[in-house]
Amino acid sequence: MRIARFVVDSDPLYGVVEGEPGSEEITVINGDPFFNGVERTHVKHKLEDVRLLAPIIPRSKVIGVGRNFAEHAAELGNEVPQHPLLFLKPNTSVIGPNDPIVLPEFSDEVSFEAELCVIIGRICKDVPEERADDVIFGYTCGNDLTARDVQKTDLQWARAKGFDTSAPLGPWIETDLDHEDLSIQGRLNGELRQDGSTSQMIRGVRELVSIVSHAFTLLPGDVIMTGTPAGVGLVSEGDRFEVEIEGIGRLSNPVVRR
Repeated sequence: MRIARFVVDSDPLYGVVEGEPGSEEITVINGDPFFNGVERTHVKHKLEDVRLLAPIIPRSKVIGVGRNFAEHAAELGNEVPQHPLLFLKPNTSVIGPNDPIVLPEFSDEVSFEAELCVIIGRICKDVPEERADDVIFGYTCGNDLTARDVQKTDLQWARAKGFDTSAPLGPWIETDLDHEDLSIQGRLNGELRQDGSTSQMIRGVRELVSIVSHAFTLLPGDVIMTGTPAGVGLVSEGDRFEVEIEGIGRLSNPVVRR
């Protein structure tokens, strides 16, 4: 099931997206699916007539996982970490499909990172790996933008990873997905730059959910960004970057500098 967050006139709504590519419809659901479940109404819109928003604005946090693909760690001259390398991005970093990525004034080297993102569905703590599926609401595409120059000079990654607009998410949440071997691709201005698979993760989705939940209490709507395959590069003003993940869809955002 594909669950989107969108606007028609003013107030954001949730809906279920159905139909073949190019002819999708979105059926409005009552309230917030994280707390009310998926209760369909009789109101429908053509997908082309609505504006998609970030499928979730986390009430609490976005958790990133660094260097979870060996080739990506190597391309930046890093070793694979012995222990999971976790970091936080504030919810103010989240934007949705087609929202502009605003390059921060303090960085000249912002890079893209196409990633599978896990959306948590219920409050949980110390989740055993074999129970991870019970706490996952669904999955979406994400872009973990990183100010590389700042990442090198700061002693921690809050500014480099957490600046406003550094976490595009979308286009919707897919609730039913086999995440073991999914294609992850990133395109810069239409050119394929990243081409990997979730099978290349050092730590898979279930292990990551367990590890993260042992560090932090997870709340409904929290997002775990699971790491990026090799091929990362810099974005510039006027660029457009697209993340496409098999079984989910495509997330596309323009890049601007103010």
